[in-house]
Amino acid sequence: MDTTHVVKHKWFWAWQDEKEEAWLGEMDREGLHLENVSLPGRYEFHQEEPANYTYRLDYQSLRSKDKESYLQLFEDAGWEHVGNMNGWVYFRIRSDDGDTPDIYSDKKSKIGKYERIITYLVIFLPIMLILRPNGLEGAGPFVFILEGLFAILMLLYVYAILNLMRRIGQLKGENS
Repeated sequence: MDTTHVVKHKWFWAWQDEKEEAWLGEMDREGLHLENVSLPGRYEFHQEEPANYTYRLDYQSLRSKDKESYLQLFEDAGWEHVGNMNGWVYFRIRSDDGDTPDIYSDKKSKIGKYERIITYLVIFLPIMLILRPNGLEGAGPFVFILEGLFAILMLLYVYAILNLMRRIGQLKGENS
């Protein structure tokens, strides 16, 4: 069977992982099966017969030796590793019976995923502040453009952290 290669671009924020999982499942039901994912929001699919897969995303920053056992754990549970993107790990499993399995056994584990993302963002905050465009007196309008871009980047950074914290709060509220 000859398959067609399709590329789609779509943006999801880190706290919208469930929305991304649902979209990937919709693509499968339309016959577009994920092959690869890369930045920024670039999804590569191959087209075949429609199928019913459940996708789940995890966020991990593992060393090579740890990654092998991590992926083996999911494979042993029936999950197929589909790809990686900037710390995100993409899994899928056939769900023909309508069951929507999860990779997390409890809300605490899911909260841990969002906390790992926040930790990653906080670790890189000092680096971003060091790289802040300063000391460019006399550089003309170029410095204003750089400072404006930096300000936008910092606003997005804060926006992301606040939304991740909100998502953690929602999950904690579901535990109650």
